[in-house]
Amino acid sequence: MFVRTHAAALVGIDAVPVAVEVNIAGGGLGLYLVGLPDNAVRESEERIRAAFENSEERFSGRKVVVNLAPADLKKEGAAFDLPIAIGILAAMGRVETTLLEETMLAGELSLDGGVKPVRGILSLALAARKAGLKRLILSEENVSEAAVVAELEVIGVSNLRQTIDYLNGELKLTPTEPEATLTMEEAGRYAEDFADVKGQLHVKRALEIAAAGGHNVLMIGSPGSGKTMLARRLPTILPPLQLEEALETTKIHSVAGLQRFDGLMTCRPFRAPHHTASPVSLIGGGQSPRPGEVSLAHNGILFLDELPEFGRSVLEVLRQPLEDREIVVSRARYSVAYPANFTLVAAMNPCPCGYYNHPTKECTCSPGAVHRYMGRISGPLMDRIDMHIEVTPVDPAELQSASEGERSSVVRERVMRAREIQRKRFEGIAGVHTNARMNAAMVRQYCVLDEASDRLLKRAMERLSLSARAYDRILKVSRTIADLAGREQIVQSDVAEAIGYRSLDRGNWGI
Repeated sequence: MFVRTHAAALVGIDAVPVAVEVNIAGGGLGLYLVGLPDNAVRESEERIRAAFENSEERFSGRKVVVNLAPADLKKEGAAFDLPIAIGILAAMGRVETTLLEETMLAGELSLDGGVKPVRGILSLALAARKAGLKRLILSEENVSEAAVVAELEVIGVSNLRQTIDYLNGELKLTPTEPEATLTMEEAGRYAEDFADVKGQLHVKRALEIAAAGGHNVLMIGSPGSGKTMLARRLPTILPPLQLEEALETTKIHSVAGLQRFDGLMTCRPFRAPHHTASPVSLIGGGQSPRPGEVSLAHNGILFLDELPEFGRSVLEVLRQPLEDREIVVSRARYSVAYPANFTLVAAMNPCPCGYYNHPTKECTCSPGAVHRYMGRISGPLMDRIDMHIEVTPVDPAELQSASEGERSSVVRERVMRAREIQRKRFEGIAGVHTNARMNAAMVRQYCVLDEASDRLLKRAMERLSLSARAYDRILKVSRTIADLAGREQIVQSDVAEAIGYRSLDRGNWGI
């Protein structure tokens, strides 16, 4: 007997529908899996046999052929256990096929017949809806994540026996309703707040500009000056995630196996990989491709602390995603694309000992050592960082002050107003939502300078020996500063402030 059930395979952060075709015929014994299954899929036979035995079902004593179509797409993971098991039972006449025609199944089987959660479930649910299927049957632990997809019945099951009884009409299971969640703005609460940071007003101002325009930031300062503390609070002043952003961010984390089965992510991600990270862990890929840190930081912050300690090859792989906002991982056996629209925030000491230009402590490094230390960061990468900020130690009197700084909610309101100006400016332009994403033609159109501002920028270009890319980035930052002030035209003070944020270019760091 021939039966078809529906499943899906992950490709990048999306899922592709897969037809699980089961045929039981005479002449032979055993289970034959075809259709490019990986080892985890091949091993499903033993899990399915044990699950059948512990669910009071018997395995067919005839030859069982399972084809995973399309046959030229590699199938990975244990999510195929449940659709294969139900397909075999349906082909044996133990499960009614009425509901199977409009149902996708996903789940890993344990030996006792339990149904375990799998990764990438939001992508699978979206694929089921797109394929016109009516329902999705999966582990109870996955239902919160899948239920956010409208127009799809999400049925949670705890074991194989329960699934069989439901499909046979012997057990009634109620589809999971989406939880009555707060709005993204209400739900996206953070433990940290900008008010925790004492002093550092100029750095807070720079981070507000970076948040408003989506600009990349490098902070240079001695140990203990507050660089990490400030970076960790940057997500608190970013606008709340929109529903589309939350869906895409959740998909990425779910595919990577990092989602905790509690529905949509409502806070912007903050990723801080250690400086021993490899290029693959940063950009993604591997034998079984997974998103890297740049994709896990999508719609959020990628924080690289101790920037010069990262390997040169690791830092250089950032150059392409910083420009394209996407990672294409190409290997001999596959090619996948992952989104990577993140804001880069980096921090570093000014020298190996950390006290170059410190107001009270003496630097013990030679000029050559300082030069070599700063030289670990290439010019092309430095060019792609819009703002370079010197972070100085906070005065002890300010640390002991009882006065509270400006709260993140107040700063976020200003950032959101500036983002709304940009949204209207770039309305109808695909992929451009902030000033940092403007291309050269947009910069010429929206960053027009008056005569005084133009002269100032030309002098800065000559004196600081800045590149053409740095020229464009100064204009973009100037546009953001004007947006924060609610000005339609860029004025000279906007350009002067933006130039000030390029003063820590490697070639100008007092070397």
